[in-house]
Amino acid sequence: MCSDCGLLVEENIVDHNPEWRNFGTDSGGGDKSRVGAPVSVMLADRGLQTSIDWQNRDYSGAPLKSRTKNQMYRMRKWQRRSKTQNARERNLTIALNRIELIGSKLGLPKSVNERAATIYRKALAEDLVRGRSIDAIVAGCVYIANQQMQTARTVDDIASAATLRPKDIGRTYRDLKRRLLIKTPVPDPQIYIDRFCSELGMNSNAKSKAIELVKEADRLELTHGKSPSGIAAAAIYIAGQLTDQIRTQRDIAEVSNVTEVTIRNRYKQLTKALGITLIV
Repeated sequence: MCSDCGLLVEENIVDHNPEWRNFGTDSGGGDKSRVGAPVSVMLADRGLQTSIDWQNRDYSGAPLKSRTKNQMYRMRKWQRRSKTQNARERNLTIALNRIELIGSKLGLPKSVNERAATIYRKALAEDLVRGRSIDAIVAGCVYIANQQMQTARTVDDIASAATLRPKDIGRTYRDLKRRLLIKTPVPDPQIYIDRFCSELGMNSNAKSKAIELVKEADRLELTHGKSPSGIAAAAIYIAGQLTDQIRTQRDIAEVSNVTEVTIRNRYKQLTKALGITLIV
């Protein structure tokens, strides 16, 4: 309402702000949220089912009697079994736990785990999991999610965390992409530079120089058809020489999971094409 002339501009306005009212309590303290936990694709039931507490206490906090404890134990057991009623639900529960485990080993953000879980759910819905190893499908989903989110994890990193061969993950990864019509961006060597430089203890000058070298190599189409981690490792080796932060090829190879021969070949190609002279 206009405060000058009294014109009614709008009525029944909807307030979209959160309603922080704690119903059922006299005091305003405590948890003011009136909803449960958010829905999560990392849970087999998406977090929509209830769970029975294991404290064996009643509403007033007093311990339960022995007979009531036995009844609660049976209720928990059947409630737990009801979450996985068939083989598909058991398969999904195992797979989501494996995704969580791999993500924890690799230090992946929650968004990558959720993306991998969504891809696995699609594969399960399309019946692509039948007759295949759960570990291989999970690793392939994590690798696809890693490429989509560009979190700088190589197939060797995922293979080490999942205790599988990179060849098996690559085969599953290509099949999932083809069957589920998933597109991933072209691997960019730049996303590996920050991680490799941090593990090698190199400062921002070396990182900036390595990124500059990769951009110039990409402009000259030197990165086409080459392993992005190999290009990144070679650029870091050259940048270390140019910024007086020398790291040996063996040190870079251990961090990047690239052989010393690959680093040597790539850095020779880059220095020749970019006109850089190194004193080795």
